Amino acid sequence: MKKLIFLLVIGVVLVSCNEEKTSELAQGDWLGQLEVMDGEKLPFNFNLLKDASGSYVMEIYNASEVIKVDEITINGDFIRIQTPVFEGYIVGKFSQKNIKGNFIKESLDRVVPFEAFYGDKERFTVDQPPLINVSGIWETEFSQGTPDSYMAKGIFAKNGDKVTGTFRTTTGDYRYLEGVVNGDSLKLSTFDGAHAFLFLAKVTDSTLNGIFYSDKHFQEPFVAKRNDGFELPEADSLTFLKEGYEKLAFSFPDSKGNIISLTDKKFQNKVVLVQIMGSWCPNCLDETKFYVNYLKENGNDDMEMVGLAFEYAKTEELAYKSIERLREQIGVNYPLLLAQYGASDKEKAQQKLPMLNHVLSYPTTLFIDKKGNVRKIHTGFNGPATGEKYTHFTKEFDTYVKMLLNE
Repeated sequence: MKKLIFLLVIGVVLVSCNEEKTSELAQGDWLGQLEVMDGEKLPFNFNLLKDASGSYVMEIYNASEVIKVDEITINGDFIRIQTPVFEGYIVGKFSQKNIKGNFIKESLDRVVPFEAFYGDKERFTVDQPPLINVSGIWETEFSQGTPDSYMAKGIFAKNGDKVTGTFRTTTGDYRYLEGVVNGDSLKLSTFDGAHAFLFLAKVTDSTLNGIFYSDKHFQEPFVAKRNDGFELPEADSLTFLKEGYEKLAFSFPDSKGNIISLTDKKFQNKVVLVQIMGSWCPNCLDETKFYVNYLKENGNDDMEMVGLAFEYAKTEELAYKSIERLREQIGVNYPLLLAQYGASDKEKAQQKLPMLNHVLSYPTTLFIDKKGNVRKIHTGFNGPATGEKYTHFTKEFDTYVKMLLNE
């Protein structure tokens, strides 16, 4: 697969270098489409402009989320669009009003056909008025009746035929979803450079019945029913220290090769937050942004934070490169250690931290008091797309941290 990706990229470059550039990309609104399974198309909106230096810049839109992309390379009629933070990139050929190529994630050997059209603003085509108001809370089960089934909380708001919202799970949320109700069909999508999600469902007043697509490698069914009182299990009860263990312990290297451990002097007699994460993980990105801002505004000499990165990059060098990319673009001001590379498998991650009952989610945060005791383990992260839940988390987090600091 890696050879195929190489040939795809080189092939486009060679063709482009042998042709004269015939046009520039049109500036303004574009509609991108990724080809997922079953021949379905995952749409997303973006705007393309030139900055003061004459370089192309892009903004990708998912509901209220705006992702700024400024790593765009043009060579003849060849274009490469590097998404921020994550390793995924779009490569292809363009004319003035069209881009055609692939969205590629090399570490996962994934190639997803991509095409974009200038001037299209509508994410999904709507040819029927909405028959159902999907606003509210939906008790959702993915892969029902299988060993892989899991529960989620659908949170949606409808305005005309437009719909925004997300699905929350015990391990995080599906971030900013945007779409429509077309007759009795619900259509939602998001693309952020890592996640490429499409949800299609038939809707009644009380049920959803649909399919969830994750780029071109995965799909699963889901069913849902209205339930305004539905809640997921508390995030603080899902991960815990196994019997026989009283403390967390680890020793992992930073990007300079220094081995960092909780026994190091800098962590002694302090409140320590340990973040289990990956640079490839959008929920981890949301959480990291929150932590970076929190530490800037609430810096305390009695508190330290450290991130343990579990990377799917195939080599140690690429793993460190991904970690440093995250650090530089988000301004991470705490140590990020390489705990694992070559796979983000949670069972392998748990082997690196054997005192935990499991690593259920990226991200997971452990709260350690000044005596070195693990006081709380928070599984997953309710990001900004979850609205009130995110606001509740930020307040609860601040209160709990200050309580530990005052002990």
